[in-house]
Amino acid sequence: MTDRPDYRSFYDRFDATTLSDALHGDLATAVNACVECCDRHVGQNRVALNWESASGKSATRTFEDFKAKSAQVANLLAASGVQPGDRVAGLLPRVPELVALILGVWRAGAVYQPLFTAFGPKAIEHRLGTSQARVVVTDAANRSKLNDLADPPVIMCMGGHGGDIDFTAGVEAQRDSFPPAMRTGDDPFLMMFTSGTTGPPKGMKIPLRALTGFDAYMRFGLDVQPDDVYWNIADPGWAYGLFYAVTGPLLMGHQTTFYDGPFNVESTAANVQKLGVTNFTGAPTAYRMIIAAGPEAAKPMAEHLRVASSAGEPLNPEVMRWFKQHVGCDLFDQYGQTECGMVLANHHGLRHAVRPGSAGFPMPGFRLEVVDDQGNPVPRGTQGILAIHRPDSPLFFFDGYLGVEGQGWTGDYYLTGDTVEQNEDGTISFVGRSDDVITSAGYRIGPFDVESCLLEHDAVAESAVVGKPDKERGEIVKAFVILQPGHQGDEALAEDLKQHVRNRLGKHAFPREIAFPASLPKTPSGKIQRFILRKE
Repeated sequence: MTDRPDYRSFYDRFDATTLSDALHGDLATAVNACVECCDRHVGQNRVALNWESASGKSATRTFEDFKAKSAQVANLLAASGVQPGDRVAGLLPRVPELVALILGVWRAGAVYQPLFTAFGPKAIEHRLGTSQARVVVTDAANRSKLNDLADPPVIMCMGGHGGDIDFTAGVEAQRDSFPPAMRTGDDPFLMMFTSGTTGPPKGMKIPLRALTGFDAYMRFGLDVQPDDVYWNIADPGWAYGLFYAVTGPLLMGHQTTFYDGPFNVESTAANVQKLGVTNFTGAPTAYRMIIAAGPEAAKPMAEHLRVASSAGEPLNPEVMRWFKQHVGCDLFDQYGQTECGMVLANHHGLRHAVRPGSAGFPMPGFRLEVVDDQGNPVPRGTQGILAIHRPDSPLFFFDGYLGVEGQGWTGDYYLTGDTVEQNEDGTISFVGRSDDVITSAGYRIGPFDVESCLLEHDAVAESAVVGKPDKERGEIVKAFVILQPGHQGDEALAEDLKQHVRNRLGKHAFPREIAFPASLPKTPSGKIQRFILRKE
């Protein structure tokens, strides 16, 4: 698109108050997330949700539908004792009732807490106990995970279950009007937990002022246009799905898409074709699976997609190249965290050169720097920690983890814990989590570089790289490789892969050990858990 604004000039003159002014409410005095994401878009009978079920069912919901349903949900919650500021958890799959629940929680001025449906009882109990949720809403398929809670909240179940409140019948019995409880921009509307890639998950409150940052990413990072059919395949049980598959598009008055089945290439391509999806986003794992399925399987996507985006883990340049060649649209890498939302991107909505292997440039509204452990900026081309300069980042909303709010800053910086390197053109390339970077014989080696190099080999479908203690070198590079069908994980292939990395990346960085496991340990959101691999 030639009419996209130039990144640099736009970034330099960006005024975050423009986004705040676009809200219906006032962040300083009175705002409600349900009004922003639903009520103000009522009047034109616009579709808010396209829902596709793995069983073959389909449905649409308008903003009018959700305004009425969210009021019924809010009335049910209020009748159960929920007050503004209380936490209400949802343990539901991607069904229309989930959106109604989220909007109803917000209408009541309460705080929505997502629970991923793949969580086991222990993970759920930790999150509910930490958040002190007053109510949890679930369905029959997930109800048993709540059986042994030591101090259970009020449990509502779709369709009813034993002594629980029947969420479905309870909602239907309520009035379809409820005056939205107004809050301020500093009040929370979401309760989130980190994904636990490096340790136990930590809780945090997301304040209402984060809405402006969500809006910025939808516009500048993803370039969601009025005529787009938008589908973010991330699960709303996690930040990327809740922020940008639910909140972001509805905030814009735009439709979103839910598919309630597990990810596979065939169903994804079929839904893209059926709905005419033009703007698509997901995690690198999904794109690697599309590549493994081959160009023919991706052909339906090539007929419709205008842009595609990736977040959650670094995107290998080979994946971007393949997608451009066989699907015909740009696939851009973007970076963010639960704590701060998306802050670094190759922007579909802004014009700039794209450096393969980098996560792009800072999002408008954020000043990013690369610093050392003490918060001192390091020269370009030097590895350091990605940091957000809080005073000069008006869209930054993270206040700290539960129990230690306002603590943990290094001077004016929030340190993300991710090791990066700023290139001469100003782009920032991801190296790895700070505790994932490998130091071998004095060299600092980023696992992402080695993993990207391995992925270029025809035999490799997926890889993860860690440092293994070594008396002589401090650490050596060890790779765990998942093979494409038809390849055998033997010594000959291991040697071939070592030579491939040695020739492409350098003899200091090649994996001296290679294992061929059946699978890689991942969080429920699909991120590789390298700390587990380091124990093997």
